[in-house]
Amino acid sequence: MSLASKLPYTHPFAGGYPYRGSQRLPSDPDALTYLAAVAAADGAPVETAVAVAVDDFFRGTKADGIWDAIKASCILCGARTLAGALVPLVGDAPTNNNFVDADYNRETGLKGNGTTKYLDSNRANDDGGQNDNHNAVYVTQANSTGTTGFYIDSGDQVDGSNNLGRSGLPDNLFVRNRTSVGSTVAGQGGATGLIGHARSSSSEYTVRSSESNLVLSVSSQSPTSTNVKLYARPGYTTEGFSDARLAFYSIGESLDLALLDARVSALVTAIGAAL
Repeated sequence: MSLASKLPYTHPFAGGYPYRGSQRLPSDPDALTYLAAVAAADGAPVETAVAVAVDDFFRGTKADGIWDAIKASCILCGARTLAGALVPLVGDAPTNNNFVDADYNRETGLKGNGTTKYLDSNRANDDGGQNDNHNAVYVTQANSTGTTGFYIDSGDQVDGSNNLGRSGLPDNLFVRNRTSVGSTVAGQGGATGLIGHARSSSSEYTVRSSESNLVLSVSSQSPTSTNVKLYARPGYTTEGFSDARLAFYSIGESLDLALLDARVSALVTAIGAAL
């Protein structure tokens, strides 16, 4: 048998992915649409194993009943280029402010610099109901110790704000969801993995970090209309910008954070293994 006959070939229905006869291909229609857009931005399709990881995410979140709650989202890893990573899973593409290709790593995501770099999600914080909201990120490298840096944010600290990030000292996770009342989750400033909050009640919201949920009894307020930002806190200069590395973000309606955590963690792990 010749060497050429042993190499992967392009299956006519594989969408350009290198293919072996026993290898599963992505087939979820929404996943295929997303992967085609990423390939157009990158100039080439991602590896088959990366595409299958993405397909599994689409299928899994749909099976869990949480897909429809995701309204603006990017997988900030896996794609071959930064341009591909900024192709949205759903919703509008984010506006890139000052990130360059060197900030992007296919396995671990996109790194801020703590001073000037951020993404504008182009989703307003008041898109969706006052008591029907989630913000979440997958952190592969936490913001630097001793500094205040926000992973995802809208509205600074006025009524109806959404904040999620690392506080300065003491080293805690700092959160707000549809409120001006700031809260901290002790000892979670350096946490990695999925970090997020979700509100489905006027009287409380849930924070998730380190694979654990905490319910905070804080009443909601009418949400701000400013766009949700990544790596920055609107209204601040150097304080509030984050130098964290993020591999995923999601904004939208209330959902089960534990289910989202499981699916995003599996996605990032599978992409890392594929590369």
